[in-house]
Amino acid sequence: MSEQTVSEQAGSLSTQAPAGPGTQPAPAVELPDGVVADNVGLSVLTLLRNYGIDAIFGIPGTHNLEFYRHLSSLGIRAVTSRHEQGAGYGADGWSQQTGLPGVVITTSGPGLLNALSAAGTAYCESRPLIILSPGVPEGEEFADVGALHETKDATGAAGAIVEWSRRVHTGTEAAQAIHDAFELFRYGRPRPVHIEVPLNVLEGPSDCPAGLLEPVVPRDPAGASAQAIRHAAQLLAEARRPVLLAGGGSLRAGHHLLQFAEALDAPVVTTLNGKGAVPESHPLALGSDIRLPAAQQLCEEADVLLVIGSKVGEAELWFNQLQPSGTVIRVDILPSQMAKNIVADVPLVGDSAAVVPQLLAALRENNDGGASPRAESGADRAARLRPVLRDAARELAPPLAALAEQVAAVLPADAILGGDSSQVTYFGTASFVRQERPHSFLYTPAYATLGYGLPASIGAKVAAPERPVVCVLGDGALMFAVQELATAVEQRLDLVVVCADNGGYGEIRQNELDRGIAPVGVDLVQPDWAALATAFGGHGERITSAEDFAPALAAAIDAGGVRLLHVPTHLFEAA
Repeated sequence: MSEQTVSEQAGSLSTQAPAGPGTQPAPAVELPDGVVADNVGLSVLTLLRNYGIDAIFGIPGTHNLEFYRHLSSLGIRAVTSRHEQGAGYGADGWSQQTGLPGVVITTSGPGLLNALSAAGTAYCESRPLIILSPGVPEGEEFADVGALHETKDATGAAGAIVEWSRRVHTGTEAAQAIHDAFELFRYGRPRPVHIEVPLNVLEGPSDCPAGLLEPVVPRDPAGASAQAIRHAAQLLAEARRPVLLAGGGSLRAGHHLLQFAEALDAPVVTTLNGKGAVPESHPLALGSDIRLPAAQQLCEEADVLLVIGSKVGEAELWFNQLQPSGTVIRVDILPSQMAKNIVADVPLVGDSAAVVPQLLAALRENNDGGASPRAESGADRAARLRPVLRDAARELAPPLAALAEQVAAVLPADAILGGDSSQVTYFGTASFVRQERPHSFLYTPAYATLGYGLPASIGAKVAAPERPVVCVLGDGALMFAVQELATAVEQRLDLVVVCADNGGYGEIRQNELDRGIAPVGVDLVQPDWAALATAFGGHGERITSAEDFAPALAAAIDAGGVRLLHVPTHLFEAA
């Protein structure tokens, strides 16, 4: 459901909880003396529900219970992770499927600090996230008296990581902070925010007027100046070798991006955050392989390179930097991005949701006067380069490419694929599993954290129960978040986890060898992965030959429940 649709329907949102664990109405209980039911916690959660939030991620704790009190009555599903970092990544996976910000509720002190790695991920990857936490009561800031979860400066700690962190003092301030967060997510660069509510405020009566609990109706996204659009469209219409590079910011343009690519007749290469911006089976699509030299060369040799919603950073380029020889047009929501890494000759400042349709209309006007002759169509250029990219990807890690190709062979077309900072992801599934829809590949290419894949896949499945979800990640990454298997079982999800086991931290082992360091700290003791999955309440299976993997994966997807396939990567060395 889109954010706009949710906002339009907010006045008639049901207060009935969706089916699933953690959403059953709480039994009626008599309130103890001094407990205020109509408190600031209720105001905050009511506003979030009216904005369309129907699931939150977190862990109940001593100080955050007045947030949790209201979830059932508001029809908000509580997904209890087994670590707050997992809650943040679960919220991210949920957000990518709904178009709404993920919401995490932590307790004070350690709960908040545990979630900050996820906040760092959301900041780096430009993802919308709201973290709610209680704070020390007013008047007890920096008291250093040994209070429970006492933290020197929780708001300051979060503020060093997120876009902004606020300590509010009334229900009205808390509600305004929620509105400001949605303003940022809708019209700015989406990045995480933190709202700290002092314990006495959270538990006290709310002064928030009813009108402030209604969502703000969305306005149209901001476009670029008409003059700049005309100039860009003329350059594109006259180009003989145009190339479109789509980043995560291009996903806001939706189907208009494909229409524009077709009108331009240009190959489209994406970053990993932009994967699926255009269907990867389309004749113009070159997939998310901008990190490969042949794709970078394509961009550098373009006479006009159009970059939409990407900072074109070294993490996405694998520590290279593009050196375009032609004219560079950049579309970005922030003026500050126009000179980062690549200087824009023609900056188009605005939301891609508005700018791409502007470009499309202007390009069609230019093409009415006769398009510039091309020696080769965009589809032919893409077809010529596609096998070059595929061969280059295979050479990076042949066993992982072989494993990923088997995943691609059986994965349903509408599946969501979870990944992690694992070789099997960035040497394998990123290149070999095509995605037809955006936000169907869960990954963090810039922050590159371990422990993201499993909880993000859980969040995606909570948000999109009708779509198959498969998480393929390395043993090292899985061990960072293995406890979240319990969350998946508890939430009664259908989720397949493929543990590609190379015996530890395989890439770091190679990095050590490349530097003349004898391997240290990278060859790790492995659990019995299949038995571990069973112990958590799921189903585990050991794969003993490469030929068995694809049939086992297809069967696991069909069977339902939480299923883990343990796949030693050495099985594919001769594949």
